[in-house]
Amino acid sequence: MQQETIISGFGGQGTLFAGQVLAFAAMDTGKHVTWLPSYGPEMRGGKARCTVIVGDEPIGAPQVHRPTSAIVLNIPSFEFLEPLVKPDGVLVVNSSLIPETSERTDIRVIYIPATEMAIELGDIRLANAICLGALAKATGIAETDELAAALEAHLPERHRKVLPQNFEALKKGAELAA
Repeated sequence: MQQETIISGFGGQGTLFAGQVLAFAAMDTGKHVTWLPSYGPEMRGGKARCTVIVGDEPIGAPQVHRPTSAIVLNIPSFEFLEPLVKPDGVLVVNSSLIPETSERTDIRVIYIPATEMAIELGDIRLANAICLGALAKATGIAETDELAAALEAHLPERHRKVLPQNFEALKKGAELAA
């Protein structure tokens, strides 16, 4: 089994962080993992994307051209990735920021008002964790508790105060995808 995921949005939306959490969760449970970030020179607002490949066997290359799943956090990411997701794949869409809908019938599309939900949870930056929880549940790439354990094990000390909110965000996303 090998699952290839792309998480994409604007810089500042936590795309790279969400990918790291997924990669750590897979690595911590003994799977083979690659994590490849890609971003523009801007600090905030530029393109930000990462590719995470999780497999039971060694991974040959970290590049993905047709992902089995994707999280899209902005319109340009939706327009780019929606046609690339493999048939029978999963696309998680932050519908708070993306009004478009997919016309594809060969993939599962999960629309989540992640930004609105994140604000309700107390921090707009939680939208990425909400979408990650949904992706994990829909694809089986990781369990919610594995993602939470990865957060707890790898989150820097200066950010540990947001752990409970992140746990709640992962759980909410998983519930929406169930």
